[in-house]
Amino acid sequence: MLDFSLDIIGNEWIIITFVAIMLFLGTKRLPDASRKIGKIMGEYNKTKNMVQNELQKATTGYNISVQGPVETERQKIETIAKSLGIDSSNKTDDELKNLIASKMGKQPSPNGTDNQSS
Repeated sequence: MLDFSLDIIGNEWIIITFVAIMLFLGTKRLPDASRKIGKIMGEYNKTKNMVQNELQKATTGYNISVQGPVETERQKIETIAKSLGIDSSNKTDDELKNLIASKMGKQPSPNGTDNQSS
């Protein structure tokens, strides 16, 4: 059986895409389209930088380093404890939860979960 798959890799896709755009838009509308794409990319980058700066301003003054999602419940508890200045070494999860709750002004429950009044 014949195999008609394209074995195209890397930069060849850029050339194929460019030729397809040239055929689709024509040579007269291509500069206008590229200008619009450039403006869109510029606005995207400006907005992205603005959001990053605002996030950095918001976290200034706090002992929080945002590195990515936590993988376990223990990491989450340790991150919260560290941001509140609580030493998490040699403490169980329930002890840490109670310390965090007391530091935040909530009344800790005997089983380590939060008591929330409605």
